[in-house]
Amino acid sequence: MTATTTAPAAAPQTSAAPRRPSARLRAWATRAPLLPALIFMIVVTQLPFVATLVISFFDWNSLYPDARHFAGFANYQEVLTDPALRKSVWTTVLLTVGVVLASLVIGLLLALLLDRKFRGRAVVRTLLIAPFLVVPVAAALLWKHVLYNPEYGLLNGLLHYVGGPQPDWISGTPLLAVQASLVWQWTPFMMLILLAGLQSRDAQQLEAARVDGASDWQIFVHITLPHLRRYLELGALLGSIYIVQNFDAVFTLTSGGLGTANLPYTVYQTFYQAHENGLASAAGVLVVIGSIVIATFALRVVSSLFREEVSRA
Repeated sequence: MTATTTAPAAAPQTSAAPRRPSARLRAWATRAPLLPALIFMIVVTQLPFVATLVISFFDWNSLYPDARHFAGFANYQEVLTDPALRKSVWTTVLLTVGVVLASLVIGLLLALLLDRKFRGRAVVRTLLIAPFLVVPVAAALLWKHVLYNPEYGLLNGLLHYVGGPQPDWISGTPLLAVQASLVWQWTPFMMLILLAGLQSRDAQQLEAARVDGASDWQIFVHITLPHLRRYLELGALLGSIYIVQNFDAVFTLTSGGLGTANLPYTVYQTFYQAHENGLASAAGVLVVIGSIVIATFALRVVSSLFREEVSRA
């Protein structure tokens, strides 16, 4: 007779495995340090915009605060139909297109220069970047008094030295004078963007083109320029966002006179001189909407650039 033995039953687990935090909790823990910055951004930027949006629907003159009333879209209709405001929109378009195109062309030439190796390139690059680092109001004052002044300005001094005429630059060509000061300030920005694009070219592709006998002009037209297309678009879009909103140069050089009043200056004039809060708010909202539209295209270009760099890496 054999005895049978049975294995003792497994003891029940007394302690459960530690529970992992859920994915949602981990996501909130990751984003928590950003919440103060997000709240600050909302308070500083979004709440004033909401207040401006609300005021834009009211007929509100600050000289008669008790007479304000809800006007619906009347302010927007007046902004879009008023001849002075429409002229300021056209001036804004001319100012922006002229400055962006000139800055891109000059910036491309300077970027091609700095892409070559020569003695003193670091010093030249620093000097070319300097205008972009100048405070906008200081840059406008520099152009107004040091360069444009008809009596002691540098431009008329050089013309006097060669026996040329002594024009009054601001009175004679006001819009061109504003555009020239902005081109001087924004060309370094375009140059840096395009220089980054030049330095990201495929060196092997350039070397292969040279081995095949391609000239410098053919390399520029068929390789460099197509490669820079995204960078040119990015520079144009970002430059347009900033120049559409430019106020300093117009205010400092011409005070909005002589047909140079762009939309931001007209908003300022409507708000601070005519005291039409509702009308100025409606014009400001339209400026913001236009800037957002341009910024959306700029962000798409930036994201496409990042995707190209990642796929290339």
